[in-house]
Amino acid sequence: MQITVSGKQVELSDALRERVSHELTGITGKYFEHAQDARITFERSRLGFTCDINLHAGRGLTLRGEAEGTDAYTAFDKAALHVGKRLRRYRRRVNDHARDDAQRARPESARQIILRAEAEDHEEPETAAHTAPVVIAETTTEIAHLTVSEAVMRMELADHPVLMFRDMNSGVLNVVYRRPDGNIGWIDPGD
Repeated sequence: MQITVSGKQVELSDALRERVSHELTGITGKYFEHAQDARITFERSRLGFTCDINLHAGRGLTLRGEAEGTDAYTAFDKAALHVGKRLRRYRRRVNDHARDDAQRARPESARQIILRAEAEDHEEPETAAHTAPVVIAETTTEIAHLTVSEAVMRMELADHPVLMFRDMNSGVLNVVYRRPDGNIGWIDPGD
């Protein structure tokens, strides 16, 4: 597994890098043998440090864990515990359902584009209306064939606010999303 440990305006010791690498390899090896890469980022916060773990575990599974602590070690321990819980839940669900991957359709590719939210306040309204939106980021993502419960699980594991998927039964594009009240919403265009 490729592990990248970095700090935003923070110097990291070799001991911290080694501990992060050792602990994360242990966590992923315990629950998911085929993890591909992990990016761990430390930065200062109002309480001390924050640790952000982004783990690509393969098979379209991405996990994210973030925590804050008084020192870098504490922040990492909390974030790693969060990722470990998510991996354990995922492994339990996969084992409980015992799905046959050969029957699944291959995921489709799609483009994910992030646009700037609004025009700057200092621009005049008529010039802002005639300009095209500014693309901030563009990535390729997969649209997998999932059940609704699997889609919700993947959305929670990756800590994303929204996930588009093809319904396993109907083959129609669906969306699950986190509502402002904390509940999960599901958009199903139906027949």
